[in-house]
Amino acid sequence: MKSILLIGLGRFGRHVAIKLNELGHQVMAVDRKEACVDAVLPYVTSAQIGDSTEEEFLSSLGVRNFDVCIVTIGDDFQASLETTSLLKDLGARFVVSRAARDVHARFLLKNGADEVVYPEKQLASWTAIRYSSDHILDYIELDGDYAIFEISMPPEWCGKSIGQLDIRKKHNINIMAVKKNGKVNMDITPSLVLREDENLLVLGKNKDIQRCFHI
Repeated sequence: MKSILLIGLGRFGRHVAIKLNELGHQVMAVDRKEACVDAVLPYVTSAQIGDSTEEEFLSSLGVRNFDVCIVTIGDDFQASLETTSLLKDLGARFVVSRAARDVHARFLLKNGADEVVYPEKQLASWTAIRYSSDHILDYIELDGDYAIFEISMPPEWCGKSIGQLDIRKKHNINIMAVKKNGKVNMDITPSLVLREDENLLVLGKNKDIQRCFHI
């Protein structure tokens, strides 16, 4: 369990708060709008109404005591930048800030952010890949080269074992798990026989996966 300071409670920030609550973390939520704070009260440990660009207010939160500070302000880049910079000046351990554009990301990283999240760009990439092929069910990009894909079982692989297919040698791809009815089996052995009603979780370079599955 981590202690997290979440600043900015618009739609994205609210979803972050809900997920952090599901994961069992302690969250202090902050926004200048009372209505936004009220909306997340069921999901957070504590909440404050205030302006995160004011150093006195931000200092009163004890930012040094949080494992992670997440800045999800999306409609006011100046406020996001000032908040990020102030957090670092006040001794925040780790600051994650939301960016809406590439130029925003660069400024945030130069002014105190340890990492930047880019939800619009990341979701756009996921959507384009997910819905441009009938057999891609999910996609997680690990970096510019590698990714994990959830893919429906190729018909020609059904009834064959992992060892028979020799995917790693032929395609430079690792089968991480098989998934059936929402349950994941990571006990992957050469003797495991693949079934039509299963999906595959595969790891590899984007270009190798695209070539193998004709994406």
